Amino acid sequence: MFAATVTQTDPDDPLKGLTLGEHPEPVVPEGWTTVTVRAAALNHHDLWTLKGVGISQDRLPIVLGCDASGVDEEGNEVIVHAVIGTPVGGDETLDPARSLLSEKYDGTFAEKVVVPRRNLVPKPAAITFEEAACLPTAWLTAYRMLFDKAGLEPGSTILVQGAGGGVATALIALGRAGGFRVWATSRSQDKRERALALGADRVFETGARLSERVDAVMETVGEATWKHSLSSLRPGGRIVTCGATSGMVAATQLAQVYFLQKSIIGSTMGTREQLGRLAVFLEQTGVRPAIDRVLPLAEAEEGFAAMHRGEVFGKVVFTL
Repeated sequence: MFAATVTQTDPDDPLKGLTLGEHPEPVVPEGWTTVTVRAAALNHHDLWTLKGVGISQDRLPIVLGCDASGVDEEGNEVIVHAVIGTPVGGDETLDPARSLLSEKYDGTFAEKVVVPRRNLVPKPAAITFEEAACLPTAWLTAYRMLFDKAGLEPGSTILVQGAGGGVATALIALGRAGGFRVWATSRSQDKRERALALGADRVFETGARLSERVDAVMETVGEATWKHSLSSLRPGGRIVTCGATSGMVAATQLAQVYFLQKSIIGSTMGTREQLGRLAVFLEQTGVRPAIDRVLPLAEAEEGFAAMHRGEVFGKVVFTL
């Protein structure tokens, strides 16, 4: 079958290890099933894998990709939940041995992907395969950050750092639909304007002083925005962090945390049940993912290169 795989890793030239071509069809373990992929979405996770982060060399070559929508063995249209793990208290993200597709098992950038049967979620007919493919990682992460971890009521103000990424654009669209007042930052004027069109109430240059402090900050950037995130938060507010694309180590003024009783909350992906509710939320509200471009999987290098250059607003989707 045709697939996009990582055959070598390089932190400085990650695209060097991206290989497009034939790959053996997957073996189906007991309790797993095969999905014929119709669309798959690109994430920073895939770029990090090509850099060698979170992947052991003995697993190469491995098919890239966490996200997919497609058709199961019975002909049902489905969304693939990317977390492979045993639920702990109903939450598979708490399994210490959990992994994402493309870490231990072949991922979704292929004509077929094999996953546990419980990882399939029905795709609403109102959502296209391309839109559905955006949901399992970036949009599910944003959904959980907003509606689970942030602990906010509608009408609260949230700040989304780095308005162009997949999680950030999902946070803006979901926050607007959920009744939050959404502020967003970006270094790019074009991305700030597009964030306004997506539903942000106000936009700011990265690091700019805000007119008032916010109830929660949604962090995906990390080191480059961390100081601003902490200082922009009201006393008793929360930073919800799901990633750190600019760097994993960020200095923290602890007095701002304990004296002003601010909270720092980690969030990773979401459960299968939350993915199902997210799909229904989109069906009911009419909200749809911002898609930067749709490419055939055979042209995946273009999408990877655009993400590597930081020239993406929303999701890059590959079709098969």
